[in-house]
Amino acid sequence: MYPAFVRRQDVPGPAAPDAGVMADTLLTPATRATARLPLLDVLRGAAILGTLMTNVWIFASPGSEWSVLQGGLTSPDPVADPSAANIAETAFRALADGKFLALLTILFGVGLAIQYDSAARRGDPWPGRYWRRAAFLLLEGTVHFVLVFAWDVLMGYAVTALLVARLLARSEKVRRRAMWTAAAVHLTLVSLLTLALASGDDGAPKTPDPDAVALYARGGYGDQIAFRLENFAALRIEPVFSFGLLVFLFLLGVRLHRAGAFAPTGVGRRIRARMAAWGLGLGLPLTLATTLGGDDFFVLGRYGVAPLVAVGYIGLIGLALDRLWVPKPVVTALASVGRTALSCYVAQNLLCMLLCYGIGLGLAARLADTGPWWVMGLWAAVALTLTAGSWLWLRRFDRGPLESVQHRALRPRPSR
Repeated sequence: MYPAFVRRQDVPGPAAPDAGVMADTLLTPATRATARLPLLDVLRGAAILGTLMTNVWIFASPGSEWSVLQGGLTSPDPVADPSAANIAETAFRALADGKFLALLTILFGVGLAIQYDSAARRGDPWPGRYWRRAAFLLLEGTVHFVLVFAWDVLMGYAVTALLVARLLARSEKVRRRAMWTAAAVHLTLVSLLTLALASGDDGAPKTPDPDAVALYARGGYGDQIAFRLENFAALRIEPVFSFGLLVFLFLLGVRLHRAGAFAPTGVGRRIRARMAAWGLGLGLPLTLATTLGGDDFFVLGRYGVAPLVAVGYIGLIGLALDRLWVPKPVVTALASVGRTALSCYVAQNLLCMLLCYGIGLGLAARLADTGPWWVMGLWAAVALTLTAGSWLWLRRFDRGPLESVQHRALRPRPSR
């Protein structure tokens, strides 16, 4: 019942002595740590910038956030039109869509396991006051949803973390059953929805809602907030639909952490090599198949195949760092984003909102008919801004700005 890339002998007890230190937030580890796992910082940075590779297309599309539900966010067909622009956009989106979101979800599970291990070493009860951390994350996600971006992930992570936190206090057998049950339920839902999409497609072209297009191109900021609140249930459907996947990936992150998959050890390097081989060896061909299959297989690709590729990405990035394939400036840049991941996640969505919507520069409407190159250029510009900004910030401060707010809000108050 173990994933193929994690052998039973690799999995130690619930509180391995070199498991790491308590995370300051679910996104970033504490900067004052007794033992760091540098790979985690780089993986978090890659996950944040990789998530932007998907979200940038939402900001740049007509109808923006609403286009995801209305069929306006369609992918090009590189077979029917094998132009350089179509091929580049297809590859860009296929390599990112859902993959880095799954990677980020796994890392949330790793952060939760680190906090549990730290509490166990201190002898503190678990989950204890952890609910306060999850509640604060839920509040952050709600504010982010209302004010910035409808497809926020923090709210779903907060709810999932509450469940998984309780599972960490149970036996390995209970967690294993929960993990694979969640995976089975999720894959069943994905399969049924894919069948429905494939059998119900009438071939008619999908167009975005003109009212939503006008709202994001010319509407006011207050109107956009009101639109999100009015359509709260529809815009929050993703974490509900993918809740089983979230539970599975959280628990997978716990398992990988306890197996030493992120540690600079021989065991860790072997696990990362297996993760790269299994994840990419199976995931990339399946990604190609679902991509060429068209929009009917979008759900299967994003929610079924993407987690497998995410596992491969973890292994590949780990191997690249182990073998010094990545230049040091790139490692430093990714690690800086990783250490300020919560701040960078919110900042990248805020920047894209101001650049793409009519309340800012309105690039989405101005450049709507100019092809995909400007969207990929926008991603590169925002990514460079985040890496430079996070590096400069960490030269003076220990934590990112939002990480500091969360740390101050959640730190224990001295007893009288």
